[in-house]
Amino acid sequence: MAKFLNTSATNYFLEELIKDAKERLILISPFLKLNDRIKELLADKNRLKIDVRIVYGKSELQPEEINWLKELTYIRTSFCKNLHAKCYLNEEMCIITSLNLYEFSQVNNNEMGVLIQRPDDNELYRDAYDEAQRIIRVSDEVRISLERVVDPAVEKESAPAADDAGETNGQGKLTSSKLAIKLGLKTHDLMDKLAAAGLLEPRDGKHYITAKGKEAGGEFRMSPKFGPYFLWPQDLSI
Repeated sequence: MAKFLNTSATNYFLEELIKDAKERLILISPFLKLNDRIKELLADKNRLKIDVRIVYGKSELQPEEINWLKELTYIRTSFCKNLHAKCYLNEEMCIITSLNLYEFSQVNNNEMGVLIQRPDDNELYRDAYDEAQRIIRVSDEVRISLERVVDPAVEKESAPAADDAGETNGQGKLTSSKLAIKLGLKTHDLMDKLAAAGLLEPRDGKHYITAKGKEAGGEFRMSPKFGPYFLWPQDLSI
């Protein structure tokens, strides 16, 4: 019989669901933003070679999280347009809830959920599992990486544009990751330097471009598929 979950119970059973996965784990959530506890649990599943599928509708990963995730061989990620469902499954249980994946540790939110145990509600579990599989089928599988984030959509946007005379309308700009490569830095080191120079402002675990950053030619962009990123002049001096 399905069990009602309040906020604390949803958090508890979500952690148990991830820890108890022996064969497969499916995490469907609109927002892909991982806290330390989720990352710890997923890294353990990867070590055990458990098949993990994460379906998301918007990525809010920081560059260091992207670098971490792309090293996990057994975790596959898929992008699903207009995703609003929040559903988490292993081979024995399923949670359908209002709790987003990124809110896992935020027990102050008021959430609700329903726990479905396969041995007790096999038909209901199967219906949820089949719908999760359908969402996976209609999603676009992507390998999360810094290179993927800027290719091909961002590459197209950041390339020098041609005007009516056939000449470029200025110097092309680079994403933070490509600028870091050009300068021989790791992306997170570049972000730290940009923040130290006052071009970015770290706030709540994210970076925000400052007025000084805009004056230096920096731009904030948003990719509907891969989330936020910055563009910088190729000759940016920091």
